[in-house]
Amino acid sequence: MKILIYGGGSVGLGVASCLIKAGAGVDIIAREETALNLQKQGLKRIGIFGDYYASPDKFGAYEYLDQIPRADYDLILVCTKSFDSAAAAADLSTHKALFAEQTKIVLFQNGWSNAQAFTSFFPESQIFNARVITGFRRPKENEVEVTVHADAIHIGSLFDNDLACIDQLCRFISDGDIPCEKTEYIAEDLWAKMLYNCALNPLGAVLDVPYGQLAEYESTRKIMDSIVGEIFTVMTAAGYKTHCPQPSEFLKVFYDQLVPDTAEHKSSTLQDILAGKKTEIDALTGSVLKLAQEHNIDVPCNRALYNMIKFLEGQNAHSE
Repeated sequence: MKILIYGGGSVGLGVASCLIKAGAGVDIIAREETALNLQKQGLKRIGIFGDYYASPDKFGAYEYLDQIPRADYDLILVCTKSFDSAAAAADLSTHKALFAEQTKIVLFQNGWSNAQAFTSFFPESQIFNARVITGFRRPKENEVEVTVHADAIHIGSLFDNDLACIDQLCRFISDGDIPCEKTEYIAEDLWAKMLYNCALNPLGAVLDVPYGQLAEYESTRKIMDSIVGEIFTVMTAAGYKTHCPQPSEFLKVFYDQLVPDTAEHKSSTLQDILAGKKTEIDALTGSVLKLAQEHNIDVPCNRALYNMIKFLEGQNAHSE
């Protein structure tokens, strides 16, 4: 099985480590410094699923698609930040030599609207989504740490595509140590992840604390409860749903299972702000605000946190 990982950040390297360990043929597109380090030093994974090392001869690492010598991938896994979705889709669409007739694209990204960026360039039948509630951190350019894990990676289709084509992908990722399974309910999974991310990411970033600490205090629990309630209202008005029909049911799972399983994790939003990088807030809370505006719904808690993150992003940009 030939797989291209488009995006060599922490998620991309984490998934790549599983696939390489399981025996898939893997190439990685990454930024220049990351690609060079992978080429020279290989890929190292540490953390809760055990240590693994792939030497440079076990995979390919490139900065640009034009540099890849092989073609006809079975799967292309997009692991970029959500704000790069449109650019990634456009880039891939101009390199049709990489695609075979059966090539599928799987989006390993945060947020709700990533698939729309790809259906502008590719047919819906080619697009799949993955929901990841596993925490990854990249201590070095060629090293990824798996920090927390709340549930198996889920892969499915928002467009009712046949899921048989991703069976082998799920087996390879699972054989490489991180549980992965296909699902008919990926839309519900993605909205559950949106609820999880929107409640924890911006608030954890503003307060600079891990997820578990947010659940310890009544003051922050009240804020997260309000965030979840607002999103449920928007989600329902827009015709979407998740596995829990009521906010109270989701919050029970959230506080009893999801937060404890990821209690020590600090949000990717916080990590991006501390690194002076752009965050994914527009694909998370920003998507909620956009839907809320379309349906004339007021979401004050979500809007306030969105604006706080935008302030922090602006401070980073101003200091450059």
